[in-house]
Amino acid sequence: MREIKFRAWDDVKDRMLYLGEEDDIVFEFGGSGIVATDITEDEPNFKTLHHLIYLQYTGLKDKNGREIYEGDIVKVTNGAEELDGVDTGKGKVEWFTKWGYWNVSKIENGLGDLLYNGYVEVIGNIYEDPELLEASHASK
Repeated sequence: MREIKFRAWDDVKDRMLYLGEEDDIVFEFGGSGIVATDITEDEPNFKTLHHLIYLQYTGLKDKNGREIYEGDIVKVTNGAEELDGVDTGKGKVEWFTKWGYWNVSKIENGLGDLLYNGYVEVIGNIYEDPELLEASHASK
């Protein structure tokens, strides 16, 4: 069975939150999705964290065993001669709705296909390390 997990980017405190691992925030599934509550906050208007950006776990791991989440920046390398036709570079992991799979932007290949060959490595994410993706665009 595929493991369903999320993490959340807090764009107010500029930090990544891992659901189930935070001491000061409780995550629950409500009628409209995930609801995050800051249990240390006394002010009722600030208890519910409406500003979080939720990122889903793809169910896949990179070549080092690191979990890959939506919004991660991955480096794809062409490490074998038989893969000469596969583009290399950096891209953002995103859900490609039209075809129903996780995609790596700018490389235009499905994440699963790239992982099958074992040459994908998480190097950051778009919130904490946006310069990694910008650097790859500047070099082209």
